[in-house]
Amino acid sequence: MDQDRGYCPSRRGVLAGGIAAAGVAHAPLTAQEAALPPTQPTTVPVTLKVNGRTNRLDLDTRTTLLDALREHWHLTGTKKGCDHGQCGACTVLVDGRRINSCLTLAVMHDGDAITTVEGLGTPDKLHPMQAAFVKHDGYQCGYCTPGQICSAVAVLGEIKAGIPSHVSAELDGDYQPSAAEIRERMSGNICRCGAYSNIVDAMLDVAGAKA
Repeated sequence: MDQDRGYCPSRRGVLAGGIAAAGVAHAPLTAQEAALPPTQPTTVPVTLKVNGRTNRLDLDTRTTLLDALREHWHLTGTKKGCDHGQCGACTVLVDGRRINSCLTLAVMHDGDAITTVEGLGTPDKLHPMQAAFVKHDGYQCGYCTPGQICSAVAVLGEIKAGIPSHVSAELDGDYQPSAAEIRERMSGNICRCGAYSNIVDAMLDVAGAKA
């Protein structure tokens, strides 16, 4: 090409340069680098109050609340679905409010009161929402059910407390547990089986409302 336009590398030159750079990036560690001790994770003591029981754990600061519940408390009812806060399978209640436990670190909830699906009821004495899910077949395969139930309990609490949603006609008022309100508020919980109508029926049943 014209010299006054500057140097323009050929396609072969670009490829060769890329291969050389990749080789440098993946070069083996030197003996000195290999001799360095591995970095140890930073752990801190965390006190979690889960389902009425309190326990103090030394946790890696990177441990999510979801992993703390499943791997350290062995409460496997709370499910790991997308692990990106998009499906709601990991929903738990923290101080009465629902959160995606995969998106928050355990160290952020030191001393908080946490309720998982195991803490809502027992096989001999189901929580009204759990019983309603059984009655209306709102669980299907069951994988998302723990998060659905925790969200459902929180949603009815939000409606009762007068907290508006996107479909609420007013910002403050006496909100009713209508199907429209429930569907909007539960939109963050995904059911792969498509049992949404049954879930709404179960929630309306607990609320004593009509569809």
